[in-house]
Amino acid sequence: MAGNSQEYIAHHLTNLTFGKLPEGYVRHDKNGSETVLTHDTWTMAHTGQEAQDMGFMAIHVDSLGWSLAMGILFAWVFRKVAKNATSDVPGKLQNSVEAVVEFVDGTVKETFHGKNPLIAPLALTIFVWVFLMNSLKWLPVDLVPGIAHAMGLEFFKIVPTADPNGTLGLSLGVFLLIIYYSIKVKGIGGFTRELTLKPFNHPIAIPFNLFLEVLGLLTKPLSLALRLFGNMYAGEVVFILIALLPFYMQWVLNVPWAIFHILVIPLQAFIFMVLTIVYLSQAHEDH
Repeated sequence: MAGNSQEYIAHHLTNLTFGKLPEGYVRHDKNGSETVLTHDTWTMAHTGQEAQDMGFMAIHVDSLGWSLAMGILFAWVFRKVAKNATSDVPGKLQNSVEAVVEFVDGTVKETFHGKNPLIAPLALTIFVWVFLMNSLKWLPVDLVPGIAHAMGLEFFKIVPTADPNGTLGLSLGVFLLIIYYSIKVKGIGGFTRELTLKPFNHPIAIPFNLFLEVLGLLTKPLSLALRLFGNMYAGEVVFILIALLPFYMQWVLNVPWAIFHILVIPLQAFIFMVLTIVYLSQAHEDH
């Protein structure tokens, strides 16, 4: 693991990255030796700087892996409960799942004003999936990176929602649905008129209207992604900073900060779900 405080923080905030390094790239190994690559090389990053140098042609393996793992866990648990559901006295797991389903269903009925059978399942998936990814923050900050390091993995971040790539991936999916339903419900002409004739219904104001409406449309996925990422990333940084303190101080600060995250983690999942419902409700408004 990293030695000093700066290396420790950089280590815990660097993703396990698989990407391409260009021909001629000078690779610095752990022992200080240098290697000049003779061709474009797909490889795992050895250093944080190397991960950055991979640029766009890179995949955060840890974020992708944990996102898939939490998605599979969500699907498995809910499928298990659905198959074993009983009208007799239900178990704790069935009670918990039914409570979540009823909560999400009630939120959709209060917030979404159109008719679309996709919205409630989508909202449920977003809420539970984001909650599960956020909840990985409850694990001790050194536990999983330490295990990964023992297995020979130099870097390993565990919270997918503390990675902007993960939150942007979710928000872009929502954004595509917004565009799809805006065109489906309003038609291409109606959607175009919405972008060009609001807020000022006059031909001379079309360029100004278009600028405002497109800007507002693009800020929806950005606000979704950055709000979730900012809260999760900031929380992770604080946990890492607490881990650098003396042992007796860690217990004093870790416990209240972890208790605080009992509220933050489901709250951020709820906000992401509600904003998704609101944006899709706006996309279904045809007037």
